[in-house]
Amino acid sequence: MPSYFNRSDINSSEIQNSRRPDRWSSLAPKLKHILHCAVMLGIIGLSIDKNIRMKNCVLSKFDKLIDDSDPFEAYGTYYTVLLYIPRLLVLLALPLFVFNFCGLFFFNCFNNQVILKYSPSQAPFICFRVVTKGYYPNLVRKIVLKNLEVCLQEKLEKFLIEVIAEESIEGLLQHPKVRQIVVPSDYRTERSSLFKARVLQYGLENGTHLLKNDDYIVHLDEETLLSKNSIRGILNFTTDGKHPIGQGLITFTNGDVINWITTLLDTFRVTDDLGKMRFQFRVFHKPFFGLRGSYMVIKSKVEHDVSFDHGPDGSVAEDTFFAMIAFKKGYSFDFIEGEMHEKSPFTLTDLLRQRKRWTQGAILVAHSLEIPLKNKFLFGMTLYSQLLAPLAGSGVVLSTLYPLLNNRLIGLNVLSAFIGGTVIYALFFGWLKSYDLKDINMWQFLLGVIGILCLLPLNFIIGIVHVPQSVFGEKHNFHIVQK
Repeated sequence: MPSYFNRSDINSSEIQNSRRPDRWSSLAPKLKHILHCAVMLGIIGLSIDKNIRMKNCVLSKFDKLIDDSDPFEAYGTYYTVLLYIPRLLVLLALPLFVFNFCGLFFFNCFNNQVILKYSPSQAPFICFRVVTKGYYPNLVRKIVLKNLEVCLQEKLEKFLIEVIAEESIEGLLQHPKVRQIVVPSDYRTERSSLFKARVLQYGLENGTHLLKNDDYIVHLDEETLLSKNSIRGILNFTTDGKHPIGQGLITFTNGDVINWITTLLDTFRVTDDLGKMRFQFRVFHKPFFGLRGSYMVIKSKVEHDVSFDHGPDGSVAEDTFFAMIAFKKGYSFDFIEGEMHEKSPFTLTDLLRQRKRWTQGAILVAHSLEIPLKNKFLFGMTLYSQLLAPLAGSGVVLSTLYPLLNNRLIGLNVLSAFIGGTVIYALFFGWLKSYDLKDINMWQFLLGVIGILCLLPLNFIIGIVHVPQSVFGEKHNFHIVQK
């Protein structure tokens, strides 16, 4: 066996000292965070100010300015209630954007270097588990090799890269630290789970699952690339051992970008990770808004207890369903420092199908009788804010034609404007965090900003186009995007 698997223990303080940033490096992230907070507050403030000032220049249905008059007197009770419904629906998304705002404001998102707190020899055994249907064997072979190299470069000792495939990956790297498992075609779970949930559950079956209770599983998609920071973050999380389930950041601009449109549309997901995900896990240690299936780190005995076998309804958004059952059972969660890298869908068609599957899976989670309402309440609010987005969007048009700007109800307008400002900033921030500014010039950055501005209408359209299919179509589908 190669010598790097038999390394002697080293002093963890030496590791920390060797990677501790100098004074300027530690100060720069603080300055960036202060600037980012100032810009975010500025954009939200402008959104609120514009919303309030609008009452002085918008013509009403009766061709006169609405100032402080009572809308119930101006339009009548019936029409006023109808006008307020779409405005109130916007508030369903308020918890999501409050969490996003708090995550971005209270936690520094610019500490790009993860400091290793423990020696790798102190960490528990870690299994990097990749699930694939086997449609893209070249990709899997390439990613496994790259991830193995990163693990070895970071001197990780007790680990295994495990590929669980529905079709055998020919030519997969033969290495003591790489293992392939092929799921039998006739395998059925006890509750007839489907798709990825079925494959994940096979990995937990006796005879297949070789991990001990205190080992950890890091779940990866077949295109997920580890980084040195993510390895250090996982080592810190698993060695600390305070929480059995963790989640980290994924970015989408590493390497060659296949489709700039889908990549720019995905920047919001980066903000989601650093905003709501970080805030819910760091402050409450609970998955109020669910969990993402990639870069999901779980203690072995917890994954056995919760399992992925929750039937067909738990097989479309198996990651979120798992998180909600774990939440129900009282397990705690935390955010893991360090980023991993993936690719956005290659085509708009794949992006739409991906969003549709996520929404359908979320519908099944939100309506599952296995999950108590108290565990899925905020998740359900966010889901219905998406499902009712077309109706809520009509409120934007109606508010221009028939403004509801009575000063006694100004709080509603302020909250709506806060959500709008946060949405706009979230897209810009996701783009900013997708790149290290040292790696791109100012023109590239500005082009990205212009691209985001141009894509704002498309982002909204995509958000509502898939809703009818998600609600009324067959929900037990699992589209695999091109990779």
